[in-house]
Amino acid sequence: MTHVLNFTIKSLRFDEDYHPSATTRNTTNFANLARGQRRQENLRNTLAMINNRCNDLAHWDNPNRDRYAVELDIISVEMHIGERALDDAFPLIEILKPTIVDRHTGARIDGIAGNNFSSYVRDYDFSVLLPAHNQDASGFNIPDDFGDLHGKLFKHFVHSPAYCAHFQKSPVICISVSTSRTYHRTGNRHPILGIEYRQDAVSLTDQYFEKMGLQVRYFM
Repeated sequence: MTHVLNFTIKSLRFDEDYHPSATTRNTTNFANLARGQRRQENLRNTLAMINNRCNDLAHWDNPNRDRYAVELDIISVEMHIGERALDDAFPLIEILKPTIVDRHTGARIDGIAGNNFSSYVRDYDFSVLLPAHNQDASGFNIPDDFGDLHGKLFKHFVHSPAYCAHFQKSPVICISVSTSRTYHRTGNRHPILGIEYRQDAVSLTDQYFEKMGLQVRYFM
């Protein structure tokens, strides 16, 4: 039996009045900022830091460092199995969608979807499935199909009509790298991301994201 996968995309503005949705993972970075008595101050400071960094990078026509503002939307993706299952949604992933606003001209510059990445399936793979697989093993190993389901679901979403209707560009995911590995500096320097590095050994995270159809690169 073949089941049709459909996706619903919801957007929530990340600003000083942001409150996490019911389906947002509790450990997500932007949800952590929106907690406690100083939640609005935390959010306000974070947004100011993002705007300041954007203006520092785009300084050539911006002498006062105040021309640009970054708007962030939290994109929540729900998956439905079957055409009639719209009320039975699974919270698949959350990503960020930036828009750069030119305060001088009023122009809105479309950013790249992705950036921060939150996924219940990925959490399950690394926090539940992988430890259970190695519980009684003599040495660390990974299941042969580790990451296959998550990768297929992600690629299905990226190639779906829902994604194409909302986003013009392919996603870019940014995550922290392991400090236990050695990275070698290359001669490539990105104007925003910095110097590109490489590592000789392929990590588990590399393999996992490659199954999502993404190419892994390192910048600092």
